[in-house]
Amino acid sequence: MFTAADYELRPLTAQDEPLLWEMLYQALSPPGVEAPAREIIRRPEYARFVEGWGRPTDCGYVAHDKNEATLLGAVWLRTPVEIQAGDAPPELAFAVKEGHRQRGIGASLLTQLVRANPGLSAVLLHVGAKSSAVRLFEKFGFEIASPEARSVVMRRAI
Repeated sequence: MFTAADYELRPLTAQDEPLLWEMLYQALSPPGVEAPAREIIRRPEYARFVEGWGRPTDCGYVAHDKNEATLLGAVWLRTPVEIQAGDAPPELAFAVKEGHRQRGIGASLLTQLVRANPGLSAVLLHVGAKSSAVRLFEKFGFEIASPEARSVVMRRAI
């Protein structure tokens, strides 16, 4: 049985940008759906979550398997460049690799992110409307702010 003792969390650094590209692809590849072509992560609407990682307002955590140093998941906050002046809340990106989901890793990552950012007043998140992650985010106080056919925008007042 895989437990919290089997993995560790650490803060993301500017050197983790390649790892975040992989996690972004994982986030865009939900279970039960054919995975998109890898090039999807370079589309501007997705690349903005990773490209140039390491800005002063970037914040996030990664989970690694302690025994094998395998990447398990990541969560990160980023304020889009066009609204760096504080006009909108940062957006949350989140992924746990297939085969490691439903083991508490996502909850651990979210808990760490929330604890590390007590000054945030709100966070936005885009997630697939039928994703099981919706329930996880609801447990963390996220509410559906804008339902759409294929996805929902969730917001959490912190």
